[in-house]
Formats: sequence, structure tokens, C-alpha cells
Amino acid sequence: MTGALVEAGVPPAEARRRTWIVNRGGLLHSARTDIKDEQRVYAHPWEDVKSWAPTGGGKIGLEEVVREARPTVLIGLSTLKGAFTESIVRTMARWVSRPIIFPLSNPTVKSEAIPEDLLKWTEGRAIIATGSPFPPVKYGDTIYPIAQCNNAYIFPGLGLGLIVGRCRKVTNEMLLAAARALALRSPARENPHAPLLPSLRELRVVAEEIALAVAMEGQRSGLAPKQSEDELRNRIHQIHWNPEYPVYA
Repeated sequence: MTGALVEAGVPPAEARRRTWIVNRGGLLHSARTDIKDEQRVYAHPWEDVKSWAPTGGGKIGLEEVVREARPTVLIGLSTLKGAFTESIVRTMARWVSRPIIFPLSNPTVKSEAIPEDLLKWTEGRAIIATGSPFPPVKYGDTIYPIAQCNNAYIFPGLGLGLIVGRCRKVTNEMLLAAARALALRSPARENPHAPLLPSLRELRVVAEEIALAVAMEGQRSGLAPKQSEDELRNRIHQIHWNPEYPVYA
């Protein structure tokens, strides 16, 4: 996420300042002694956040962070069932017109929230993707299909792009290029009530677009030999595996 901000022109330090990570011990901040070096990069100065602690102690929970930092996106990777409470979501929805809420933990019993609740607490405004499968939700007169984030959307195209582009290694920039290519296929771009991610029936086309984006990024970053876009597209069509099931009499 910070990489996407940096790519959009936000200085790295500012991108990290806009990122708030909360784990079982609370918000990552500089006074904590239980965090790893790679986490400390995202730790906020204790002096900036100590007034958020509800009891004056060192633990600052998600509710305090949402109230004070006013995030526009919530991404759940905690496996803590119900971590995105009604209070947290309603607080966020007060100042965000389309709150982006991704309870990505799985299986379903570990999801940070269920889509039905998220739509109810945001009056149908939440943009939702989940880590586990959920059925469509009816809110008011509208039925909202729920997108499930899944490796199947990115990994096949990523691998295909690396092979076609003859890239020497995988970079964060290639992953961002893959994400951007997927975003361009989002049905929600045209219809706010549509699912965030394309239908699984479109995965083949999506994989080819992601492959092209990854291969082009490999060239841009000097990690792949030069090939034209037409050459890459032709190569993608040549080697993209097509399942064929013979019928035996």
C-alpha cells in the first residue's frame, strides 16, 4: 500500500505516516518493545499518539486509531473475528463517502466482519472485498455481489508475464503493475453497486492483461529484454495454456 502511494508521488516517509498498522498488541508505535525491525519502520512516534491511549498505557486499539487517524481504507489480516465492530465502521463512515473495507482473514469464521453488517453500518456505501466467500447481500432495493479476493486473480497473470517478458526477478513494481491491470477490469468502475472484482469467467482475459503489464514493467525497470507490445501479446497468446478435455467414446 505504501508502495502505491510512493509510486503516485507521495514521499516514502509521508507514505509510511499515512499507514496505520494495528496488531494484537495495538498500534505500532515507537514505545513498543515487542515489534520486529521490519515493523518498526511503520511505528509512529509515541509522542504523536500517546494521547490516544484510552487508559494512558501503551496499547492503542483499532477503535482509537480509526477515531483519531480517520482512515479511508480498512484491511483486515488479523484472523480476529469481528475486529471491525459496528462502532469502528460507523465512525469511519461518518467522514468517508465510500469507505473501503476488506475483511480478508479466512476461513469465514475468522473474518473481521461480514458484508451484510458492513453494508448496514455504512448505509450501503461500503466498497467490500473479503478473504472468504460470502453470498450476495440485499440492502434496501439493491443486491450487492460480494467480491472475494483470491490468488487466482493475480498469480496466473504474474507468472505468465514473468515468463513471456523473460524477467530476471520479481519486484514490488511488477506486483503494483499487476494490481493496476486488475483494477482496470473492475465492474465497480462503471456501476457502484457491481462487485469490486471481475467474474471468474473473465480470469483468462484478466490474466493476459496482467501478464502484459508485468512484462512491460520488467522492461521499464531494466530487468527484461526489449520486446514490443505486439510481440508480447503474440507470445502471451502462444504460450497461454488452454484446457481442452477430450471426449472418449
